[in-house]
Amino acid sequence: MSDRAAGHPAVHDPAAPGRGAGGRPWDVWQLFFETSARLTTELETRLKEHGCSLMDYQVLLLLRDADHRRLRMGELAQRLVFSPSRLSYQIGVLEKRGWVRRRPCPEDRRGLEAELTDEGLAAFRRLRPAHARDVEELFLGVLEGDDAQRLHAIMERLARKVEPS
Repeated sequence: MSDRAAGHPAVHDPAAPGRGAGGRPWDVWQLFFETSARLTTELETRLKEHGCSLMDYQVLLLLRDADHRRLRMGELAQRLVFSPSRLSYQIGVLEKRGWVRRRPCPEDRRGLEAELTDEGLAAFRRLRPAHARDVEELFLGVLEGDDAQRLHAIMERLARKVEPS
């Protein structure tokens, strides 16, 4: 039974004529997938030149922006789209650097929070200018006219679709 007959949309065939013609939903998906992977890889490579991974940076950013520079581990895992074990590993890496510490939640002593240390804040401030230049060069600088507003609206719709309930 074919995918279409089974109720599934036809699988995109990259070899089909018209690939990359633009505007076709499966072509747009493929372009989004490949480009976001390349963009993430390039940003990761550039941050690694400064001794930091993209995920390290994202943890520092989220904690820097949080009240009292700390977040519950569960909320942090959700925001990073990490499993609890992956987050635990990531926080462990940052703890060894002295950038983050785990502490009991004041409201619920059984829960844990990740807290940005003064050293972590200093590291974030050192990393921020180079990362901001990279994001400007590779992403923001390519946007024209109302691209940012349109992309924001699309990404919000996508986020609502895949948000955990």
